[in-house]
Amino acid sequence: MTTAPEIRVGTELPPLRVEPISRTTLALFAGASGDHNPIHLDLDVAKSAGLDDVFCHGMLSMAYLGRLLTGWVPQSRIRSYRVRFVSITPVHGQPTCTGTVVSLDHDEATVELTITLEDGTITLTGDAVIDVRNGLGP
Repeated sequence: MTTAPEIRVGTELPPLRVEPISRTTLALFAGASGDHNPIHLDLDVAKSAGLDDVFCHGMLSMAYLGRLLTGWVPQSRIRSYRVRFVSITPVHGQPTCTGTVVSLDHDEATVELTITLEDGTITLTGDAVIDVRNGLGP
């Protein structure tokens, strides 16, 4: 686990590489979240909207970034977390979640967050504020 003296501006979180988004993943997330919007599940609906195929729920992408954070610090250390949806994650897209400490202020670190696809497309950006008092343990 990372400790407070190891955290400085520029510290990078270990990247989280997610398996390619499958139709099964989308269906399971729809069931778990209650978000059954057909644009994420039904090819015909996606095509009628001018898309090539269905695409990932934005909240699933946000959940992956949350997983990046909780893989680095206990959930109890996250003080705020917000994202901006920049682009869609297509089915079969493979997201990589990254984070970098961009500021330290007293007992808090601000982490800039990004999800990037294998072709370089950024799909999500955001930030989180992490309590770093007494290291990053529970």
